[in-house]
Amino acid sequence: MINFSIVLRVLGILLVFESAFMLLSSFVAMIYGEHDIVPLLISTGVTAVSGVILAVANRKALIEIGKREGYIIVSLVWVIFSIFGSIPFVLSGDIPSITNAFFETMSGFTTTGASILNDIEAMPHGLLFWRSMTQWLGGMGMILMSLAILPIFGIGGMQLFIAEVPGPTPDKLHPKVRETAKRLWGIYILFTLIQTILMLLGGMNFFDSVNHSFTTMATGGYSTYNDSLFSQSAYIQYVVTVFMFVAGTNFTLSYFALQRRFSKVLKNEEFRYYTGFVLVFTFIIAIVLFITHKGYSETNIFIKAEHIFRDALFQVVSLITTTGYATADYLTWGFFLISISFLIMFFGGSAGSTGGGIKIIRIMLLFKNSVLEFKRLLHPNAIIPVRLNQRAVQPQIITNVLAFIVFYMLIFIAGTITMSMLDIDFETSMGATIACLGNIGPGIGDVGPTNNFFALPDIGKWVLSFLMLMGRLELFTVLILFTRAFWKK
Repeated sequence: MINFSIVLRVLGILLVFESAFMLLSSFVAMIYGEHDIVPLLISTGVTAVSGVILAVANRKALIEIGKREGYIIVSLVWVIFSIFGSIPFVLSGDIPSITNAFFETMSGFTTTGASILNDIEAMPHGLLFWRSMTQWLGGMGMILMSLAILPIFGIGGMQLFIAEVPGPTPDKLHPKVRETAKRLWGIYILFTLIQTILMLLGGMNFFDSVNHSFTTMATGGYSTYNDSLFSQSAYIQYVVTVFMFVAGTNFTLSYFALQRRFSKVLKNEEFRYYTGFVLVFTFIIAIVLFITHKGYSETNIFIKAEHIFRDALFQVVSLITTTGYATADYLTWGFFLISISFLIMFFGGSAGSTGGGIKIIRIMLLFKNSVLEFKRLLHPNAIIPVRLNQRAVQPQIITNVLAFIVFYMLIFIAGTITMSMLDIDFETSMGATIACLGNIGPGIGDVGPTNNFFALPDIGKWVLSFLMLMGRLELFTVLILFTRAFWKK
């Protein structure tokens, strides 16, 4: 029997915390004295009151959270947060359409970065800050923060951790899941502060530095500029590249690096594959761009080479980590490089990172298992396990990986067909589907890095919002809710 009372109580508590961050955005609006003060304050009050009512009305609920309750909470929290999080945009009139406001907010909390805004710089500062805050909260996952907070109310969170981190090998830094959440959030905040300081040193103002640090560490890609990071200095672009790469790395490895246990980082197979993919794709793109000279008019060969390398590195890291920032329009690079960029969109960051996508570890295990199939054909009686970091990987994990990739591709195909049925051209349908399912932001076609999702039909935006949710929670957490077995007693 599913304990719906504890589900409602947890959602109520989390809504109260959402209102606290919304209130912080209200203070930003007060500082700048713009018209978004009242909408943000009203939204804060509505969210807080709703949360308190849910928490108090279910205060006598049994405190045990089982697997089913965990899956329901994790799936619902992103929807509920997006509903309440979209209220300031609607009340202010800056995004009057409920569909567009929900799409923008869901894109924020799922760290997708797909936007419907045509003039970002016209938005008031409080709403821009709230927009970036949704990505920062969604990046590490509001659930992980709840792991550190809910035990205070006598609610354990292990099942939430399992549901929120459904990858093949979720790591914990500490036997107690609450301590794990604290340490992960500590690293997350530390990196955000360091990046903000480095951005300030590069000449970016404080407001924009904070916002870009929020959305970089979240691998979300929301910018406060209309042209993303096209017009920023080389220094700013390199800083963002470094922190996108860090955010796409397993945060467990970041913890080890901060402890100066660098050997554990360098010996990690997923990290080596992740770094290798970035370098290989960067050099392929840079070499082709240097040969074709597409979009680069510098006469000095060294300046031109640096510019090409920087753009190639930035776009590869941005796409593979599913951040979605842009310093160049890769849709002008020709069919071959567009195809390479589209391929990279499927990769995703490391397991245990804030990135979306299939994840490097799954691609690595798929490759290893495929290669070992040849050996198994030659030696049918031999037991040849897949190894990761010199340890045998359990068969059920390999099965999970294969099932995930099959479902991922099937959902991508279904999403593309669905979008095509809405009278959207095939290229844009593919681009929009992978951009949202992979939590990337920009795609190909009419939703490339210099365009947005505003012109898509409302039905398409609701479909893409659902794909964002599935991509953020890695498919199974959401899909399991649609099975008959889940709801049986």
